[in-house]
Amino acid sequence: MIETERLVLRPPVEADHPALYAMWADPVVMADLGPVKDATASAAALARHDGYRREGLGFLSVLRKEDDAVIGFCGLKRGDAQNPIAGQIEAGWMLGRTYWRQGYALEAMRAVLDWGWIRFDVPHIVAITSQRNAASRAMMERLGMAYVAGGDFEHHAFAADDPLRHIVTYRITRPVSAA
Repeated sequence: MIETERLVLRPPVEADHPALYAMWADPVVMADLGPVKDATASAAALARHDGYRREGLGFLSVLRKEDDAVIGFCGLKRGDAQNPIAGQIEAGWMLGRTYWRQGYALEAMRAVLDWGWIRFDVPHIVAITSQRNAASRAMMERLGMAYVAGGDFEHHAFAADDPLRHIVTYRITRPVSAA
């Protein structure tokens, strides 16, 4: 479990599923991330997250302290073996749209990155998003990540004509204080 000023980050429990499923089913939330997910696809995504935890990684439910609302998830995983970031530690996050633009994602991901530097002896952590996802790209920059020139790629999970297929990579280098 990780705590910040306003948030608690912890492994998902069954009671979190409705809030997480609602995020994945929201076409506005998913507009720059991929197709909306039904309950079956959402359950499969949570099962993948369980697999990441077995590696000491994983995504955590993000709860707002003031009311214990599950507002999203965030965490670290290994980059997909079918992408150029294969095996690298990859950061990711998603919040329900009600919680956008309130600093929650930044607060949660700063804590996750701090935890990642302590937990893993890696030179950098990466994040990827669709080229058109301006909000995620701005968030990556606020986290101190820099765009990786030459790190763009076509994501295998999207059709050739899907604009979400065009992926950009950002990277943050291990801070000296974490060495």
